[in-house]
Amino acid sequence: MNRIIKIIFLDILKNKIILAYTLILAILSWSSFGLEDNSAKGLLTILNIILFTVPLVSILFATIYLYNSTEFIELLLSQPIKRKKIWLSLFLGLSLAMVLAFFIGAGIPLLINAPDSVGIMMLVIGCLITLVFVALAFLSSILTRDKAKGIGIAIMGWLYFALLFDGLILYLLFQFSDYPIEKAMIVVTAFSPIDLARIQILLHLDVSAMMGYTGAIFKDFFGTSLGLLLSFSLLCLWIIIPFFISLIKFKNKDL
Repeated sequence: MNRIIKIIFLDILKNKIILAYTLILAILSWSSFGLEDNSAKGLLTILNIILFTVPLVSILFATIYLYNSTEFIELLLSQPIKRKKIWLSLFLGLSLAMVLAFFIGAGIPLLINAPDSVGIMMLVIGCLITLVFVALAFLSSILTRDKAKGIGIAIMGWLYFALLFDGLILYLLFQFSDYPIEKAMIVVTAFSPIDLARIQILLHLDVSAMMGYTGAIFKDFFGTSLGLLLSFSLLCLWIIIPFFISLIKFKNKDL
């Protein structure tokens, strides 16, 4: 299993797309801190990168990589290796490479320019978001043999969590504006890993006051130790559940 992880990890690190992804993250991160007159503005710029660019690249690259590795996976299946170990090795190899790329590109600038709780929080959230969308990529790729359909599912998944989900939330808030549904929004937020990440980072940036009464509700809940623990637990579930479903499908799939 360790040998498979090493092979996948080293193979991805030599991939030009990952090298370009790391370089682009580094350029954007260093320039964000270098062009702004204070670190808070730079952090907000990196926040947008974490919430939009990182999920898109993670889910797209992982999905395409899995489809391109079909022959390699079939070769592994011909060996006396359990399917669970193969799928888990693929996930760990991909995840480690993507997290390392994020750490080198955005993590190091964060730790140097914002070596406080906010910088560390953004680094941890960025790594978790990477893992979440790699797990969703595994689910997308196992749902269909058709590469185009699989990539389409991955893109639609990213669009839903990055854009459409917020639109649905706004629609609900406008439709039920006469009712006290702010607390219910805390529960609804759990259904989007990107929103969970956004709220945690904004609360640590201390800009929750700009979010109005709803922001105060979020701060009272997610700003506590229990809320912090719950949000991280939910993000971990967003990693475990999609991967577990994909693992079950992979174990039962006739390749």
